[in-house]
Amino acid sequence: MNAGAGQPILAGLRVVELSAFVACPFAGANLAALGAEVVRVDPPRGPMDAHRWPLHAGQSLYWAGLNQGKMSALIDTRTNDGRELVASLIERAGVLITNLPVREWNSYETLAERRKDLIMVVLTGNPDGSPAVDYTVNAAIGFPFVTGPADAQGPVNHVLPAWDVIAGSMMATSVVLAELHRMKTGEGQIVRLNLADIALAVASHLGLVAEAQLNDDPRPRIGNDVFGTFGRDFRTRDGHYVMVVALTVDQWRNLVEATAIADDVTRVENEHRVDLRDEGARFELRHEIAEMVQRWVGGRSMAEVADTFKSRGVLWGPYQTFKQLVQADPRCSAANPLFGSVEQPGIGKYVQAGSPIFFSAAAHQSPRPAPVLGADTKHVLSTWLEMGEATLGGLLSSQVISTHV
Repeated sequence: MNAGAGQPILAGLRVVELSAFVACPFAGANLAALGAEVVRVDPPRGPMDAHRWPLHAGQSLYWAGLNQGKMSALIDTRTNDGRELVASLIERAGVLITNLPVREWNSYETLAERRKDLIMVVLTGNPDGSPAVDYTVNAAIGFPFVTGPADAQGPVNHVLPAWDVIAGSMMATSVVLAELHRMKTGEGQIVRLNLADIALAVASHLGLVAEAQLNDDPRPRIGNDVFGTFGRDFRTRDGHYVMVVALTVDQWRNLVEATAIADDVTRVENEHRVDLRDEGARFELRHEIAEMVQRWVGGRSMAEVADTFKSRGVLWGPYQTFKQLVQADPRCSAANPLFGSVEQPGIGKYVQAGSPIFFSAAAHQSPRPAPVLGADTKHVLSTWLEMGEATLGGLLSSQVISTHV
């Protein structure tokens, strides 16, 4: 793998992806956005996630987003010929990522016999290989019982598939780290991850596992308040919502000055014999502080709040719907180098985000559309495996491969 200043950072890296749903496709999309040549292989009947919502014009925006920049090959791995084709592609690429069940034909042991320096990254649901998805993993970790309003009964699920996204990022990182190891030593390896361990590791790093072991009282639900410091939502006079946070002493001072609540703060400090420069004290007295801040915010328009907060260095941000984000926020437009205009077949033209990572010594690749299912089958087999038209024609006739669903 070599990348010059005029190329994306992962130019020259080839990856075969056997995947479905979020985590592994997200990993492949991240690698492709950084310049890797990623081929997603699916069965001729089409992948199980090709029609997931949201839809537009009958096409999956979900699939288009998670597979942007890749190539698509449709190969029937239920056949011996199909399995041999995919194994040959993996051998040629040298990197396989998957979150699908691994069979004997595509096990690391079998594939490594064909290429000793093979890199294979495998994501499962649980450590024992049994199935689990983001929603089932999250249910068991504990987050649904600290999510939602303070008076909520029962679990409250959040809508972001956080463990899938983190797992996809870790899979992409694993590929790069394993490639660095291979470049140094010539050795390949299998890298194993699972959603449950990823969720447990994050909960542990955030202190939640230790808190549950060492503290008698369980973590409570606190609604939109930020745990352990001061932060929450406020509503302006004209009905908009803003998020305000004061993590540091400087941020707290700026908020107090911007909202002109210094006298009230002094009164509360004297009453409770605390110093609100301490973020733990701010959390304990968050309701009293919120009343002060809400009086100020509630008496002003969104424009007035924004102007004051910006000029006084307050840590804040507006609440926006997805529709407001794309209609009014310049960050979500082609004016932002993160985004580019793509023409997605079957859907149309819209702006799409590329990689949020910018390297000073390598080119940043513009976003590219997701492939039409099967459109790259012949190209991949002819360029990677040097197959001629006669061989490709035979595979098409026997329905081992397909160029469309």
